[in-house]
Amino acid sequence: MSGLDDVLIGPRRPAPRRGTAPMVAAVLALLGVGVLAAGAGGAGPSAYVLNLIGQIATFGMLAVALDLIWGFAGVLSLGHGLFFAIGGYLVAMHMVKVTFLATGTPPDFMLFMGWDRLPFYYAGLESFAYTSVLVVVVAGLAAFAIGYTAFRSRVAGVYFAIITQAFVYVAMLLMFRNDTGFGGNNGMTGFTEILGQPLADRRTVAWLSGASILAAALTLGGSALLTGSRFGHMLIAIRDDEARLRFLGHDTLWIKLTVWCLSAVLAAIAGMLYVPQVGIINPRVLAPDLSIEIAVWVAIGGRGTLTGAFLGAVLVSALKFLLTAVAPDLWPFILSGLVLVVVVLLPNGLLDIRAVLASRQRRGTP
Repeated sequence: MSGLDDVLIGPRRPAPRRGTAPMVAAVLALLGVGVLAAGAGGAGPSAYVLNLIGQIATFGMLAVALDLIWGFAGVLSLGHGLFFAIGGYLVAMHMVKVTFLATGTPPDFMLFMGWDRLPFYYAGLESFAYTSVLVVVVAGLAAFAIGYTAFRSRVAGVYFAIITQAFVYVAMLLMFRNDTGFGGNNGMTGFTEILGQPLADRRTVAWLSGASILAAALTLGGSALLTGSRFGHMLIAIRDDEARLRFLGHDTLWIKLTVWCLSAVLAAIAGMLYVPQVGIINPRVLAPDLSIEIAVWVAIGGRGTLTGAFLGAVLVSALKFLLTAVAPDLWPFILSGLVLVVVVLLPNGLLDIRAVLASRQRRGTP
């Protein structure tokens, strides 16, 4: 490492917590292959369990996407629900278009508006490949527009978080309108198939779950490679002292913009995988509290660790599924309690438990 690099980011130090990401990604890849095999063979867990695992995997992928921009670049986004919704709504439009071509009848929410055909912006969405490309392009362009405007003006900290939250809220208000062609308040539902396979079939459920797990594995493993590279070191330098980095002649705008757009695209792909598994999407996915909850997953697991962000999303989501079925009124209080515990006792998240206990032991604290 050069002397300039030493000044810029300090000497190279091992990063054991990020080092666990490739191992976790490998385990996830094996799990994903196992789920796909179980679905093809008709054995294994029930469709309900497979569906639940698939949903949680998309949440883990969403948390890793946010950790890239927040944990490593130090840019807190409270608007990742926007990109998640872009992927979700576009794949929902694809499934609506496929059903319309098969039946010739528009969905109920369009019939309610008196429409006998789909709006022009559904053109081409019968193709899954085109829809997939559109998810990446639309999410990337939306992120670029937001990021370029904010980063070029050097908007940072809480101000950037507020801006991203405002965009989510505006999108939510837009989607609540019935005349947008996206289902309004009730959202879009009634999906029957994807890629020619019935969504109600257990093999399709297993395929979607396995695809979600493999996507999470690729996201985690790819993010580990990225953050371990020189580009990742530049992100950390931006997080720790962006002004110093600019003083040394580096253009931080494009570095932040690159990881911001990448994070947005990953969030959109997560949304694209999530909606076929839950069978519905409505403006609730754009509610500000969902975007805040994504940040809570990362904070609880440990931001800047990748593995911690993923596990935080998995643990909190699994706990939420369990408690909302048993005691739904208690969940908000339990989540608030977890946040307080992390803020007060574990500022670096749950992965910091071992370090905190070791520190107390050295000090002789019970």
